[in-house]
Amino acid sequence: MQVESRVTIAVPPEKIFEIYADVRNWKTWDPDTKESSIDGPFQTGSKGKITPPKGITVPMNFVSVVPNKSFTVESQIPFFRMVFEHELNATAAGTEVVHRVTFSGALSFLLGRIVGNPLRTGLPITLASLKRLAESGRVAA
Repeated sequence: MQVESRVTIAVPPEKIFEIYADVRNWKTWDPDTKESSIDGPFQTGSKGKITPPKGITVPMNFVSVVPNKSFTVESQIPFFRMVFEHELNATAAGTEVVHRVTFSGALSFLLGRIVGNPLRTGLPITLASLKRLAESGRVAA
């Protein structure tokens, strides 16, 4: 199962990537994040944790970080895996931002529905919030 949303933001990819790299402040633009942390630099191979507003803290593995282009994190619990992809594509209008979440594992048929339905409505809200922050010129605080 996969959920995807996209938005165009009127700033270059570097500005958005700067916001992404500030992992501890994801909660300022992502309402589906209560807390987030990273152990080490924002790069491939780093590990972190993320806590949704409702639910338990889960580990995050930064499986791919390509500066100013994309980053992908993976979270796993027994029998369920979530992959969160974040893509930045430069356009004449600024940057097209794509957020995609893919569910897999034995429990994906059940947990994918439970988690997937709120993500369908939540991803556009998250992207709108990211757009407001990036276009305001302010850094997350």
